[in-house]
Amino acid sequence: MTLPTFPTLPGQTFATKSPITAGIVAEHDSGRTVRTALYQGLYEFEVGFEALASDAASNPGLGAQSLQAVMGLYLQCGGSYGAFLYVDPNDNAATNQTIATGDGATTQFTFLRSIGAGADSDFYVTGVTGVAVNGVAVSNWSLIAPNLLAFTSPPASSATIAASFTYAFVCRFLDDSQDFENFMQNLWAAKRIKFRSVRQ
Repeated sequence: MTLPTFPTLPGQTFATKSPITAGIVAEHDSGRTVRTALYQGLYEFEVGFEALASDAASNPGLGAQSLQAVMGLYLQCGGSYGAFLYVDPNDNAATNQTIATGDGATTQFTFLRSIGAGADSDFYVTGVTGVAVNGVAVSNWSLIAPNLLAFTSPPASSATIAASFTYAFVCRFLDDSQDFENFMQNLWAAKRIKFRSVRQ
């Protein structure tokens, strides 16, 4: 199944992006606590559009019928029901990213990306520009959606597997209603659109 993609339009304002994690903290009579991490790698986004064009010609700098592109995606997803891909303008590619170490038997590996000292694998790979094993480019691989790298034969034990790829986040809108403001002829705004990445 192919997911629709959140439109990239010139009228978009800066976004906010909030990492989301969850854990359980249990306190004991002794005063000690036991902590368990449940998940990480999810994000909540908020983007806005100061101006969207509702026709094809009046405001060409905003993109033809950009209002329909944003509103149409919202309707296509049924508000918070359906999923879509969001390409974060500042977080959408990894270059020569080490994703795994071979064991001589495994042929499928999950793509991951480093974020500082952390790592994340909860994203949808949209393209792969190269794969290397121990620094040597190889071609005996394929991409299995959403984020698996599959080899026709297993990389050698202790071999470093790296890839260069692009990715997007699978998201759902947070709300079942969305405000669009008509502030001038053929000009609209959607100042707060909230959505959250989801597990695949």
